Amino acid sequence: MIDGLVSEDVKDVIEEFRPDFFEGKRTLVTGGAGFLGSYLCDVILMLGSEVTCLDNFSTGKMENVEHIIGKANFRLINSDILSFETRGLYDYIFSFAARPSPEDYQRHPIETLCTNSHGTFKILELARKCRARIIFASTSEVYGDPNVFPTPEDYWGNVNPIGMRSCYDEGKRFGEALSIAYHRQYGVDSRIVRIFNTYGPRIRADGAYARALPRFILQALNNEDISVYGDGSQTRSFCYVTDTLRGILSAFSADVAEGEVFNIGNPEEVTILELAEKIRNTARSNSKIRFCPLPPDDPKRRRPDITKAKKILNWSPRVSLTEGLNKTIKWFILKHVC
Repeated sequence: MIDGLVSEDVKDVIEEFRPDFFEGKRTLVTGGAGFLGSYLCDVILMLGSEVTCLDNFSTGKMENVEHIIGKANFRLINSDILSFETRGLYDYIFSFAARPSPEDYQRHPIETLCTNSHGTFKILELARKCRARIIFASTSEVYGDPNVFPTPEDYWGNVNPIGMRSCYDEGKRFGEALSIAYHRQYGVDSRIVRIFNTYGPRIRADGAYARALPRFILQALNNEDISVYGDGSQTRSFCYVTDTLRGILSAFSADVAEGEVFNIGNPEEVTILELAEKIRNTARSNSKIRFCPLPPDDPKRRRPDITKAKKILNWSPRVSLTEGLNKTIKWFILKHVC
């Protein structure tokens, strides 16, 4: 059964969209058991689409989709995107298969590159054959360590092509180039969203899958030292999951978004040390801050320019960091502590 907090989030997103856009459509979500992918499956299924979820569970979790297994309009395929073969026809495709956690993708650099290159090629070929609309989930990481703030979509990036993060950065940059090439050469209705740090219920906090925010929450709730890399002066912009989903679905459903790329993130910038302290205070934790060596190529700042999304999609985030952290911490207490 879907848990209450996630159900509330799904309902908040659904209220924004016309059911007739998805009703009766055949939708494929790659990476559909992951954090964002599973939310998409929930939302699109409730809006009346037939949903196929493709996931090999390398980072996705069965518990994210087990509540919809067995529903008439839902199909789960346990397969790697690289070996996925189908004769199925789809109207809509969400290309979300990836390893988004730095520690995890640095342990699997070749698989990460192949997923975003050959895997994306296979899904774009499927979109071409089906004449399907497709959206590619890219990332703020395509900007590398930027020197323009807030960072707009027309900034080309400052990426180390052979650095420790390059397997993800360059894989996503190639996926973007391939998506646009299919649009230009074959007329495929492709769109790109560059997703900035997103958080909320279902985000993983375990082992190599954990990114800073969920790791801080779990450490705070367990009264463990909160591990901050470097001196914590680096910044990120955190967007609550419902806001990110609204942005993704707006970019997918708007006809004027064909062939376009959009930053989807919250321009509210916070240092990592401020985030750690805010989480500690919100969780009423006794944890201490522990400073760790800064990983190679760790970006100094992240702040999206969302002017384009505001103008074309009429989208902007609504959930403050304080509100989003309260909801996320509540979910972690229910799932991981009790």
